Amino acid sequence: MSGSEGTHENPGVIAPPPLIYLAGLALGFAFEVLLPSRRLRGVRVRAAGLLLALGGLSLAREFFMTFRRAGTPVDPRRAATVLVTHGPYRFTRNPAYLGMALLYSGITLLRGALWPFATLPAVLAIVDRGVIAREERYLTERFGESYTSYRTKVPRWI
Repeated sequence: MSGSEGTHENPGVIAPPPLIYLAGLALGFAFEVLLPSRRLRGVRVRAAGLLLALGGLSLAREFFMTFRRAGTPVDPRRAATVLVTHGPYRFTRNPAYLGMALLYSGITLLRGALWPFATLPAVLAIVDRGVIAREERYLTERFGESYTSYRTKVPRWI
């Protein structure tokens, strides 16, 4: 395998996931400046945005804490040392990416913008194919049946 497709040392993700989410959010807000959308307003919109943002931050925090306690790197470009299946990984195989999507959506609602929601599907597709699919191939190679079994029990997103 080439370095861009992953090796036994790392999954070969296309870019750090936080940067993918930030790029999509920035592009959405750039569209918002160039072609202003109808603004989302109201207490319910802001409350939903706050709940999504806090939920996303909480999930991301749990991801970091779980990986730190397990002694495995949080950076998907580094070799995994342990297959983590506890904490938020009992419910989703990708709590960090789910948390980032929730935070992205929360920020979008808090700003009352629509364009960032238009770029979110592309962001999720890039993360799904350029990060998660590569990580899954890598984890299958690295942890074999343990990962394959885990994959059958826990959904990719939710």
